[in-house]
Parts: sequence; structure tokens; C-alpha cells
Amino acid sequence: MTPQPFLLAENAGIPNNPRLAACLYPAALAGQSAVQIRAHLQERDWTGTWRGVIYDYHHYHSHAHEVLVVLSGSAQVILGGAGSSELTVGEGDVLLLPAGVGHCSPSHSPDFEVLGAYAGGREWDICTPQDTDLAWARGRIAEVPDWAQEPV
Repeated sequence: MTPQPFLLAENAGIPNNPRLAACLYPAALAGQSAVQIRAHLQERDWTGTWRGVIYDYHHYHSHAHEVLVVLSGSAQVILGGAGSSELTVGEGDVLLLPAGVGHCSPSHSPDFEVLGAYAGGREWDICTPQDTDLAWARGRIAEVPDWAQEPV
């Protein structure tokens, strides 16, 4: 499956990732249950799974790569910080977000739910443009090793 890559420059207090592109894999895991998706991700060393929605404010993770799989519904997602383009994601879509990539969901359907996980069992944090020093975040992002396997 060929992903749609987004190599994002630093923007509006969001560092993004200077080396790794965020990717959208359309409908890559469509038709699979949350249990099947969790097992699929764990086999590829994407762990620390959770279920919920994407926050409605711009944020990023400075110390972990994240994958988000849409279990149900649809949402508008902004990658890269304020003023960036919106994507529409739906059931089965997979978003791969390297450390530092800003993301938020300003709106979603009532039934929207994602399953999230992190590469290599890394601990995650939540950083926002208002509360995080960019130089500190850039240093942390540079320390995050590449994932061993793509999530799909």
C-alpha cells in the first residue's frame, strides 16, 4: 500500500519532524475490529494502545512516534500546526505521526473513535506551542529512534 506522505516544516510553534514524513494510509485497516488492529500493531512493535478521539487543540509528542487508526466515524484532522490544510479521515484510515508532528481534530462525527499506539513501547508526552520550548523539543525529537516496522 502506498501512503500519502506529508513532510512538514516547522510552523506556528510546532516543530514537526525535519526528517520523517507523516503519512496517511487510506482504508489500510478497513473492516478489521479493534482487537484485530491492536494485535496487528503489537506484532509490528506499536504498543501502549488506547482508544478515544484526537484532541481538538494543536499538540505533538516529542519523544514518541504515534499511529492513529480510525475505528469508526470520520474527522477533520490538521497536520503540521495552525494554518495547515485539513484532511478528512474515516474508518480504516491510518495516520502515522513521527515525533514532533503537530495534529488536532477541530471536528468529528459523533461516532468517531481512533485506536492509538506508539513505536517501540516509548513513553509519550503532550506538547503544545504555548507550553513547550522549541529548542528543547527539537533535541528530544532528534533522540527518538526510527520505528522498526511501518504500522501497516
